[in-house]
Amino acid sequence: MDINYELYKVFCQVAKTLSFSEASKRLFISQSAVSQSVKLLEKHLGQPLFIRSTKKVRLTPEGEILFKHIEPAINLIQRGENRLLETNPQNGGQLRIAASDTICRYFLVPRLKDFRNTYPNVHLKVTNATSIECARLLENGQVDCIVTNYPNSGLTNAASIRVIHEFRDVFVANAAFFPLKDRTLTLAELAGCPILMLNRKSATSEFLHALFQKSHLDLVPEIELSSNDFLIDLARIGFGIAFVPDFCLPQKEADLFVLKLKETLPPRRLIAACSETVPLSGTARQFMDILTASSGIPSRNPSGTP
Repeated sequence: MDINYELYKVFCQVAKTLSFSEASKRLFISQSAVSQSVKLLEKHLGQPLFIRSTKKVRLTPEGEILFKHIEPAINLIQRGENRLLETNPQNGGQLRIAASDTICRYFLVPRLKDFRNTYPNVHLKVTNATSIECARLLENGQVDCIVTNYPNSGLTNAASIRVIHEFRDVFVANAAFFPLKDRTLTLAELAGCPILMLNRKSATSEFLHALFQKSHLDLVPEIELSSNDFLIDLARIGFGIAFVPDFCLPQKEADLFVLKLKETLPPRRLIAACSETVPLSGTARQFMDILTASSGIPSRNPSGTP
């Protein structure tokens, strides 16, 4: 069936925004043109794609199936168009990166500064999302590369991975509220304490829950948030014991101490990942090289193979 690409592009914008008016703004066409395009696509396919009401728009089951297949295709076409403009980073182009809030703040900022100084004409687009959501953005072709925690359940075998940093997670608390400085605790003892941690949609949460499950322990956190910085702030004022990566702790911290554990927590890694199925642009290759060079770690996959 020969259907105009523009119809699918309009369909994708409506499906993303669930709003005909918002889609018209993003596409720079009239709302009536958006509506007519959707109606024409529905006529071609012989299926209703949206349920329309006075208050909201939502996808039909058929629309959800179509959107699941069309969105990656649209992103792939747009990415191909961008590649033609990005063969030489000195000439400009675009680089799309995704990373979590913590990684952006404590790891990416100086690397982005180096990249911008070297390639001032490149347009940088940074998307902030959890590490698991970053993997989905990469799989759908919405970004060129991601910097994420590893292990990451969202990554597939279609991702090419470079280790760029190794770190450890720590439990931190305020001694005024938790006088545990002189004790070595087990995970079982920690399970009875108020634990502050990232929410279940994060790779860090998956990692900690897996550690407790391996020891046949139930982990019921006191507070789950989306920000490591906020977890550290709450630990300072005695809300509980925060589980955070060591690289986001302030170098001079007067209020918090790192708890000593009987069990040794395995190290984790920060990785840069890109798609194995889509060739990297020259811009993205240069950025990946900057990440690898600044890490001081030989380029290898997470299993340790060069």
